Amino acid sequence: MTLRARATATAAVLAATALLGLGPQASAAPVPQPAAATAEHKAAAARAATAPDTLATLSRFFAREGKVSQAAAQPRIEGEAIPVNHLSPDFVAGKAGASVARLEFLASKAVSSDGQQAALWTARTEAGWQVVNIATGDDEFRYARLGAAKLPGGTVFREPQIDAWYVAGGERVLPLDEDAVRAVGSGGTTLAGYRSRVTAAYGDKLPGSVYAEQGMAGGFTEASAEPSTEDGGSAVTALAGSAGALALGGAGVLVALRRRRAFGAA
Repeated sequence: MTLRARATATAAVLAATALLGLGPQASAAPVPQPAAATAEHKAAAARAATAPDTLATLSRFFAREGKVSQAAAQPRIEGEAIPVNHLSPDFVAGKAGASVARLEFLASKAVSSDGQQAALWTARTEAGWQVVNIATGDDEFRYARLGAAKLPGGTVFREPQIDAWYVAGGERVLPLDEDAVRAVGSGGTTLAGYRSRVTAAYGDKLPGSVYAEQGMAGGFTEASAEPSTEDGGSAVTALAGSAGALALGGAGVLVALRRRRAFGAA
Protein backbone atom coordinates (compact mmCIF):
# COMPACT_ATOMS: atom_id res chain seq x y z
CA MET A 1 0.00 0.00 0.00
CA THR A 2 1.38 3.46 -0.86
CA LEU A 3 1.63 6.28 1.66
CA ARG A 4 -1.17 8.16 -0.11
CA ALA A 5 -3.37 5.08 0.19
CA ARG A 6 -2.53 4.84 3.89
CA ALA A 7 -3.46 8.47 4.43
CA THR A 8 -6.76 8.12 2.60
CA ALA A 9 -7.43 4.93 4.53
CA THR A 10 -6.90 6.69 7.84
CA ALA A 11 -9.41 9.36 6.91
CA ALA A 12 -11.84 6.58 6.09
CA VAL A 13 -11.25 4.99 9.46
CA LEU A 14 -12.32 8.17 11.23
CA ALA A 15 -15.43 8.52 9.10
CA ALA A 16 -16.48 4.92 9.55
CA THR A 17 -15.86 4.97 13.29
CA ALA A 18 -18.27 7.86 13.55
CA LEU A 19 -20.74 6.10 11.25
CA LEU A 20 -20.77 2.91 13.29
CA GLY A 21 -20.60 4.66 16.66
CA LEU A 22 -17.65 2.62 17.85
CA GLY A 23 -15.03 5.20 18.77
CA PRO A 24 -14.65 4.45 22.51
CA GLN A 25 -13.35 0.91 21.95
CA ALA A 26 -10.11 2.23 20.47
CA SER A 27 -8.97 3.14 23.97
CA ALA A 28 -9.60 -0.30 25.45
CA ALA A 29 -6.66 -1.89 27.21
CA PRO A 30 -5.08 -4.72 25.20
CA VAL A 31 -5.34 -8.32 26.38
CA PRO A 32 -2.58 -10.83 25.50
CA GLN A 33 -3.60 -13.23 22.76
CA PRO A 34 -3.05 -17.01 22.88
CA ALA A 35 0.24 -18.40 21.67
CA ALA A 36 -1.63 -20.28 18.93
CA ALA A 37 -5.19 -20.51 17.65
CA THR A 38 -6.84 -23.72 18.82
CA ALA A 39 -10.09 -25.24 17.59
CA GLU A 40 -11.76 -23.81 20.67
CA HIS A 41 -10.50 -20.32 19.86
CA LYS A 42 -11.69 -20.60 16.27
CA ALA A 43 -15.11 -21.72 17.44
CA ALA A 44 -15.32 -18.75 19.79
CA ALA A 45 -14.32 -16.41 16.96
CA ALA A 46 -16.98 -17.95 14.73
CA ARG A 47 -19.65 -17.35 17.37
CA ALA A 48 -18.60 -13.72 17.70
CA ALA A 49 -18.54 -13.25 13.92
CA THR A 50 -22.01 -14.69 13.38
CA ALA A 51 -23.71 -13.02 16.35
CA PRO A 52 -26.81 -10.96 15.41
CA ASP A 53 -25.20 -7.70 16.57
CA THR A 54 -22.14 -8.39 14.42
CA LEU A 55 -24.24 -9.11 11.34
CA ALA A 56 -26.23 -5.92 11.94
CA THR A 57 -23.00 -3.93 12.13
CA LEU A 58 -21.81 -5.60 8.93
CA SER A 59 -25.02 -4.54 7.18
CA ARG A 60 -24.29 -0.91 8.09
CA PHE A 61 -20.66 -1.36 7.10
CA PHE A 62 -21.42 -2.71 3.63
CA ALA A 63 -24.08 -0.01 3.09
CA ARG A 64 -21.83 2.88 4.16
CA GLU A 65 -21.00 4.04 0.61
CA GLY A 66 -24.43 3.37 -0.88
CA LYS A 67 -23.32 0.35 -2.91
CA VAL A 68 -26.09 -1.70 -1.37
CA SER A 69 -28.88 -0.85 1.06
CA GLN A 70 -28.58 -1.86 4.68
CA ALA A 71 -31.63 -4.09 4.34
CA ALA A 72 -30.30 -5.77 1.20
CA ALA A 73 -26.71 -6.29 2.36
CA GLN A 74 -27.47 -9.68 3.95
CA PRO A 75 -23.90 -10.31 5.14
CA ARG A 76 -22.70 -13.87 5.59
CA ILE A 77 -19.55 -15.44 7.04
CA GLU A 78 -17.64 -17.77 4.72
CA GLY A 79 -15.28 -20.48 5.94
CA GLU A 80 -13.60 -20.70 9.32
CA ALA A 81 -11.63 -18.06 11.15
CA ILE A 82 -7.93 -18.02 10.34
CA PRO A 83 -5.02 -16.91 12.55
CA VAL A 84 -3.33 -13.64 11.62
CA ASN A 85 0.23 -13.12 12.84
CA HIS A 86 2.27 -9.95 13.23
CA LEU A 87 5.99 -9.37 13.69
CA SER A 88 6.87 -10.31 17.27
CA PRO A 89 8.51 -7.75 19.56
CA ASP A 90 10.41 -10.58 21.25
CA PHE A 91 11.96 -11.45 17.90
CA VAL A 92 12.88 -7.81 17.32
CA ALA A 93 14.42 -7.68 20.80
CA GLY A 94 16.53 -10.74 19.99
CA LYS A 95 15.15 -12.95 22.76
CA ALA A 96 16.43 -16.51 22.54
CA GLY A 97 13.97 -18.88 20.92
CA ALA A 98 11.51 -16.14 19.94
CA SER A 99 9.42 -16.83 16.85
CA VAL A 100 9.42 -14.27 14.07
CA ALA A 101 5.69 -13.68 14.52
CA ARG A 102 2.97 -13.96 17.13
CA LEU A 103 -0.79 -14.37 16.92
CA GLU A 104 -2.49 -10.99 16.73
CA PHE A 105 -6.12 -11.89 16.04
CA LEU A 106 -8.37 -14.29 14.14
CA ALA A 107 -9.97 -13.18 10.88
CA SER A 108 -13.35 -14.26 9.54
CA LYS A 109 -14.37 -13.50 5.96
CA ALA A 110 -17.60 -11.53 5.59
CA VAL A 111 -19.32 -11.19 2.22
CA SER A 112 -22.32 -9.04 1.30
CA SER A 113 -25.07 -9.84 -1.17
CA ASP A 114 -23.41 -7.61 -3.81
CA GLY A 115 -20.02 -9.29 -3.41
CA GLN A 116 -18.22 -6.82 -1.14
CA GLN A 117 -15.73 -8.51 1.17
CA ALA A 118 -14.41 -7.65 4.60
CA ALA A 119 -12.38 -9.24 7.36
CA LEU A 120 -13.75 -9.41 10.87
CA TRP A 121 -10.87 -9.18 13.34
CA THR A 122 -11.72 -11.19 16.45
CA ALA A 123 -9.53 -11.08 19.53
CA ARG A 124 -9.58 -12.22 23.13
CA THR A 125 -10.67 -9.35 25.36
CA GLU A 126 -11.47 -8.96 29.04
CA ALA A 127 -15.06 -9.81 28.10
CA GLY A 128 -14.11 -12.88 26.06
CA TRP A 129 -13.69 -13.29 22.32
CA GLN A 130 -15.11 -10.28 20.48
CA VAL A 131 -15.00 -8.68 17.04
CA VAL A 132 -12.74 -5.66 17.51
CA ASN A 133 -12.45 -4.39 13.92
CA ILE A 134 -13.85 -4.69 10.44
CA ALA A 135 -11.35 -4.23 7.59
CA THR A 136 -12.27 -3.90 3.94
CA GLY A 137 -10.98 -6.41 1.41
CA ASP A 138 -9.52 -9.87 1.79
CA ASP A 139 -5.84 -9.26 2.60
CA GLU A 140 -5.68 -11.75 5.46
CA PHE A 141 -7.12 -14.58 3.41
CA ARG A 142 -5.31 -13.75 0.18
CA TYR A 143 -1.89 -13.63 1.81
CA ALA A 144 -2.61 -16.82 3.74
CA ARG A 145 -3.21 -18.56 0.39
CA LEU A 146 -0.15 -16.98 -1.23
CA GLY A 147 2.05 -17.95 1.70
CA ALA A 148 0.84 -21.55 1.72
CA ALA A 149 1.57 -21.82 -2.00
CA LYS A 150 4.98 -20.14 -1.80
CA LEU A 151 6.28 -21.91 1.30
CA PRO A 152 4.03 -24.81 2.40
CA GLY A 153 3.95 -25.11 6.17
CA GLY A 154 5.44 -21.66 6.67
CA THR A 155 4.15 -18.90 8.94
CA VAL A 156 2.45 -16.02 7.16
CA PHE A 157 2.82 -12.73 9.01
CA ARG A 158 2.56 -8.98 8.62
CA GLU A 159 5.07 -6.28 9.54
CA PRO A 160 2.51 -3.58 10.35
CA GLN A 161 4.98 -0.69 10.51
CA ILE A 162 5.41 -0.84 6.72
CA ASP A 163 2.28 -2.86 5.84
CA ALA A 164 4.40 -5.73 4.47
CA TRP A 165 3.39 -9.40 4.29
CA TYR A 166 5.81 -12.34 4.42
CA VAL A 167 5.98 -16.09 4.85
CA ALA A 168 8.71 -17.57 7.05
CA GLY A 169 9.88 -21.16 7.27
CA GLY A 170 13.12 -22.75 8.37
CA GLU A 171 15.79 -20.11 7.89
CA ARG A 172 14.05 -18.15 5.10
CA VAL A 173 11.74 -15.14 5.03
CA LEU A 174 10.04 -14.62 1.66
CA PRO A 175 8.04 -11.55 0.51
CA LEU A 176 4.36 -11.78 -0.39
CA ASP A 177 3.66 -8.20 -1.48
CA GLU A 178 5.44 -5.17 -2.95
CA ASP A 179 6.15 -3.61 0.44
CA ALA A 180 7.92 -6.78 1.54
CA VAL A 181 9.88 -6.94 -1.73
CA ARG A 182 11.13 -3.41 -1.10
CA ALA A 183 12.19 -4.47 2.39
CA VAL A 184 13.94 -7.79 1.71
CA GLY A 185 14.20 -8.11 -2.07
CA SER A 186 12.28 -10.37 -4.43
CA GLY A 187 14.26 -13.43 -3.36
CA GLY A 188 13.69 -12.82 0.33
CA THR A 189 16.34 -13.09 3.02
CA THR A 190 17.56 -15.35 5.78
CA LEU A 191 15.85 -15.34 9.16
CA ALA A 192 19.02 -13.87 10.66
CA GLY A 193 19.13 -11.20 7.97
CA TYR A 194 15.51 -10.28 8.60
CA ARG A 195 16.13 -10.07 12.34
CA SER A 196 19.04 -7.70 11.73
CA ARG A 197 16.83 -5.46 9.59
CA VAL A 198 13.91 -5.21 12.01
CA THR A 199 16.17 -4.85 15.03
CA ALA A 200 17.90 -1.92 13.34
CA ALA A 201 14.52 -0.40 12.42
CA TYR A 202 12.57 -0.98 15.64
CA GLY A 203 14.95 -2.19 18.33
CA ASP A 204 15.06 1.20 20.07
CA LYS A 205 11.27 1.64 19.80
CA LEU A 206 10.10 -1.33 21.84
CA PRO A 207 7.96 -1.03 24.99
CA GLY A 208 9.87 0.60 27.82
CA SER A 209 12.21 2.52 25.52
CA VAL A 210 12.54 6.30 25.80
CA TYR A 211 11.18 6.50 22.27
CA ALA A 212 7.99 4.65 23.22
CA GLU A 213 7.55 6.48 26.53
CA GLN A 214 7.64 9.81 24.70
CA GLY A 215 4.61 8.69 22.69
CA MET A 216 6.43 8.88 19.39
CA ALA A 217 5.47 6.74 16.39
CA GLY A 218 8.08 4.19 15.40
CA GLY A 219 8.85 2.26 12.26
CA PHE A 220 7.02 4.61 9.92
CA THR A 221 9.78 5.89 7.73
CA GLU A 222 7.67 7.84 5.25
CA ALA A 223 6.34 10.43 7.71
CA SER A 224 8.47 13.19 6.19
CA ALA A 225 6.53 12.90 2.95
CA GLU A 226 3.02 13.01 4.34
CA PRO A 227 0.39 13.78 1.71
CA SER A 228 -2.84 15.53 2.54
CA THR A 229 -6.15 13.74 2.53
CA GLU A 230 -8.96 14.89 0.31
CA ASP A 231 -10.31 17.20 3.01
CA GLY A 232 -6.91 18.89 3.39
CA GLY A 233 -5.86 17.28 6.68
CA SER A 234 -2.84 15.05 7.19
CA ALA A 235 -4.26 11.70 8.29
CA VAL A 236 -0.83 10.23 8.87
CA THR A 237 0.03 12.99 11.33
CA ALA A 238 -3.34 12.71 13.05
CA LEU A 239 -2.79 9.11 14.02
CA ALA A 240 0.99 8.76 14.09
CA GLY A 241 1.19 9.21 17.83
CA SER A 242 -0.92 6.13 18.51
CA ALA A 243 0.79 3.77 16.10
CA GLY A 244 4.27 2.58 15.21
CA ALA A 245 6.02 1.63 18.45
CA LEU A 246 2.77 0.50 20.02
CA ALA A 247 2.22 -1.96 17.21
CA LEU A 248 5.15 -3.87 18.68
CA GLY A 249 4.02 -3.44 22.25
CA GLY A 250 0.89 -5.49 22.82
CA ALA A 251 -1.69 -3.05 21.44
CA GLY A 252 -1.37 -4.36 17.92
CA VAL A 253 -4.96 -5.47 17.48
CA LEU A 254 -6.24 -1.94 17.96
CA VAL A 255 -3.25 -0.10 16.48
CA ALA A 256 -2.80 -2.13 13.32
CA LEU A 257 -6.01 -0.77 11.85
CA ARG A 258 -4.33 2.64 11.55
CA ARG A 259 -2.12 1.26 8.77
CA ARG A 260 -4.72 -0.18 6.41
CA ARG A 261 -8.27 0.18 5.17
CA ALA A 262 -9.98 -0.66 8.43
CA PHE A 263 -12.96 0.32 10.50
CA GLY A 264 -13.77 -0.05 14.20
CA ALA A 265 -16.42 -2.55 15.25
CA ALA A 266 -18.05 -3.53 18.49
